[in-house]
Amino acid sequence: MKPLLLLILSSLISLIAIADPTDISPSAVAVLYNSTQPESKELAEYYAKARNIPADNLIGLATSVQGKISRAEYNKTIRDPLRAHFSSKRWWVLQSTAEGYRLSSKNAIQVLVCMRGIPFGINPDATFKLPEGEPPNALNKMNCASVDSELAICSIHDFPIQKPHQNKYFKQDTSFSEARIPYYMLVGRIDDANLDTCKRMIDDAIEVEKTGLFGMCYLDQAKKGGGYTMGDQWIQAIEKQNWEEGIPTTMEKTRDTYLTNYPMRDVALYYGWYTSNKNGPFLNPNFKLKKGSVAIHLHSFSASNLRNHQSNWTGPIMKAGAAATVGNVYEPFLGGTHHFDILNDRLLKGYTLIEATYMSIPLLSWQNLVIGDPLYRPFKNIDTRNEKPKGDKFYQATRVGFKAWQDDPELLARKFRSAAQKTKDARYYEIVGLLKRFQGISKEAMLFFSSAEKLYLLDSDKTRMKIHAIDILREYDQKEKAILVARQLHEEIKGTPEQQTIKSILNILSPPPPPKATPKDTTKKPTPKQPTPKKK
Repeated sequence: MKPLLLLILSSLISLIAIADPTDISPSAVAVLYNSTQPESKELAEYYAKARNIPADNLIGLATSVQGKISRAEYNKTIRDPLRAHFSSKRWWVLQSTAEGYRLSSKNAIQVLVCMRGIPFGINPDATFKLPEGEPPNALNKMNCASVDSELAICSIHDFPIQKPHQNKYFKQDTSFSEARIPYYMLVGRIDDANLDTCKRMIDDAIEVEKTGLFGMCYLDQAKKGGGYTMGDQWIQAIEKQNWEEGIPTTMEKTRDTYLTNYPMRDVALYYGWYTSNKNGPFLNPNFKLKKGSVAIHLHSFSASNLRNHQSNWTGPIMKAGAAATVGNVYEPFLGGTHHFDILNDRLLKGYTLIEATYMSIPLLSWQNLVIGDPLYRPFKNIDTRNEKPKGDKFYQATRVGFKAWQDDPELLARKFRSAAQKTKDARYYEIVGLLKRFQGISKEAMLFFSSAEKLYLLDSDKTRMKIHAIDILREYDQKEKAILVARQLHEEIKGTPEQQTIKSILNILSPPPPPKATPKDTTKKPTPKQPTPKKK
């Protein structure tokens, strides 16, 4: 590491407070696998060994190999055997409530982890009818759900299937072990199209959390307006959270998503919405997220086809190298999805993936999944003094610099400019440019992007600086200038993957004229004579 960065780290790292939520004990974790699938059991044993979970906490159930099953099959092969297992092990103590339910007043298990092989969806039951006198609404007309969300309230016996449960852990900011909600379990899953990816998720989570997750964050708004504004507000809140924590962040501010082959780099965090299937960089088979990354794209059916690397979003995200994501098996409605701003905030505070996601979800017995090692804490050790991987040291230094100088933006800009000049690392310029854009100082942002472009060596990085500039021109209604820059760049980067990105920008800003219509033949053709029928 360069002397300047060593000086920053040695003098300032002690100033950063380290979030330290209470750990979840391995003895409080149970692992659920499909006993009819050897690979499911293998994965359960692999995970238990990696996290020191007692072998007695592994539970094998003989259930379907299908991803989605009927409500009756869920009850018969998953819910009821699991309840019987908990009772026989005396893991929980059940008691009756004034509302007529039985639920656990004590539970030795806080986290339940479903392995690949356990079904993830409960199909709608067309024969189901609402209780007499209960008016239908958007929520109670749906009796489909994710298996995991149903299991979260598995201890609540006789809870009506047509009624989502209001999550009492929603918006909390405390460790689950201290939340005093013994009738819940936090349910996640390690699942994917293949076993190797599942093992990779486990390995990456355990490796990265030792030193912390470092890198860039990419945010993608939808800008749909109307009832969708809430989702954009979550994304905007994350941008603010990240800059306060020294996490460099790029925001896609147009109505378009990140375009095909957009040249992202060092992606540690990604939050986007709202398209039904993978797009942007995820279409590039060579695109890879950073090890340990948390990547999420919000869509109603993002996990509907979980075990398919080409369909919807969760499969392609895991194929691209993410350690964790979330998704929806069926339609959750926007307000019933994971609230990204809460999720991101709790991760940054050092909570586990499973705690952060359950604090961010308003409903249980609903449509949601959490995919990845539930015990993963990506930001637990981000500010510790332990040695960081070589590729993370730059982001460690910039984070500490932000913490030290964020109250004096001009001083921060000068320090980072000086670091760029001394180290010849263009990333300092780009990060300050992104910060200036976030602060609304667009002219200065353009200058920093220009300096970064001159210093970057790779064409993909240079192209990204031009895209930043084009985005600012679009944002400030300088469409013609944006088109001019894009056309010039399109010629300069011929033959590169990023040329597709620029072509897409040009098609948006200056759509090609529609093909000329073929003139219709208006010549009146003679009506053919009908044959005269012969007389009998």
